[in-house]
Amino acid sequence: MTHFTGVLLAEVVRAGIVESVHNGHLVLINSDGSVRAAVGDVDAPMYPRSSIKSFQAAAMVRNGLSLSPKQLAVVCASHSGSTEHLAVVESILHGAGLTVADLRNSLDQPLGRAERLAWGTNPPTRLTQNCSGKHAGMLATCVVNGWDTESYLDPEHPLQIAIRQEIEGLIGESIISTTADGCGAPLFAITTRNFALGAHKFRVSTDPVHQEIVAACLAYPEMVAGAGRLTTTLMPTIPGLFMKEGAEAVELLSLADGRACIFKVSDGADRAFPAIVKAVLNAWEIAAEIEPVYIRGGGEITGEIRVSELVTQL
Repeated sequence: MTHFTGVLLAEVVRAGIVESVHNGHLVLINSDGSVRAAVGDVDAPMYPRSSIKSFQAAAMVRNGLSLSPKQLAVVCASHSGSTEHLAVVESILHGAGLTVADLRNSLDQPLGRAERLAWGTNPPTRLTQNCSGKHAGMLATCVVNGWDTESYLDPEHPLQIAIRQEIEGLIGESIISTTADGCGAPLFAITTRNFALGAHKFRVSTDPVHQEIVAACLAYPEMVAGAGRLTTTLMPTIPGLFMKEGAEAVELLSLADGRACIFKVSDGADRAFPAIVKAVLNAWEIAAEIEPVYIRGGGEITGEIRVSELVTQL
């Protein structure tokens, strides 16, 4: 299936020889909404995974969810599972008269490396799973509307219907199919092109809901991801940059003027993200200090992950 393999985005080079490659699909949108570049099969179905959480959060806020900016940022997050992350998630639940026992997301240990080490041998929980903020926001939205909180993950639940409608309004097309995300929430298949157009529309929108969500994430980038992660490292250093990564190597980037990018690495590996993100920022004439992903041999640097010529020329 050609749409799965995509085109060469990045390659792993060891001592001058290409050892491995990362193919994928990428769409770059100009500030006026036109497509600057589209590589790979950008009209094939793809799962946006957690990179679409801001769209999901928009549906929640539109349906009455009222939170502080810090709380809203963690609703949009794939958080690392720090003590602060967990406290903010619990504050959302407590504000709605709920507890961790009401969460229906999957069980997991913290996502962040340091946070997982600190968690040690403790069993996985729903609170530490990286999507717990989104699920807390979903539950709080249900409480506001008097919707059932037991079945909030059912694709035909009023909340999930509202989320689907929000996504369709932003991408300008009907969703292709519905399945379950890793956390258990409904996951809607769309295309890379439409997702990128939706990311552009979100940033140029005059809708107060969209503006509130972007402002919250920009104000609290440490809530959107976590210490040491690319998203949290870059967002504070580049004015207006919004980033959100998703499982299986999906990434969203957008700027205040409407420029946007979505890319998906076909093999699901995110190790080429720093190189690809830097190339996208270079295409936008933004200089960013992003440490290369070096390849080592015997403790010495013998190569690095570099983007393909096609990506360099974006």
